[in-house]
Amino acid sequence: MGHSRMSRRKDALSWGLIALVLLLVGAATVYILWPQLQPHTTLHLGDGVYTARVAKTQADREKGLSGTSSLGEDQAMILAYDTDGKWPVSMKGIKYSIDIIWLDKDKKVIYIVKNARPESYPYETYAPKDDARYVVEVVAGTTGRKAITINDAAEFDLNNIEGLQL
Repeated sequence: MGHSRMSRRKDALSWGLIALVLLLVGAATVYILWPQLQPHTTLHLGDGVYTARVAKTQADREKGLSGTSSLGEDQAMILAYDTDGKWPVSMKGIKYSIDIIWLDKDKKVIYIVKNARPESYPYETYAPKDDARYVVEVVAGTTGRKAITINDAAEFDLNNIEGLQL
């Protein structure tokens, strides 16, 4: 009699361990796939192809990259506006240097700021000289590495956003 209770406790422990392992694997998978799970689209710009997070709302655009600890070389953030404007970018809450690229409504590069640094906030705000519709943020050095220049055409489809639309 005592033997079966012992093995039942052992079974419960085994199942508990299995559940814990599955939970850890699940958590690791979500962590690894998180960029793909967030709303994103594919961006072609210069010689590069990026997984780009898209910020379409005022709140998302204000948050931008703030709170992120890094950005992969193949990752980008697209701030999409409904109208043209000289949309300013500050480095508030961004912990690493980035290149900032402004695109007009035809998705052509009209202005680039290279190596915008976290220390520039709150003293400096970056803005294009002409009206833009989109702002693309990539890790510092990308515009040089991927030969991104004025008049380059970017390709992305904001109607083709993958990932979880929360």
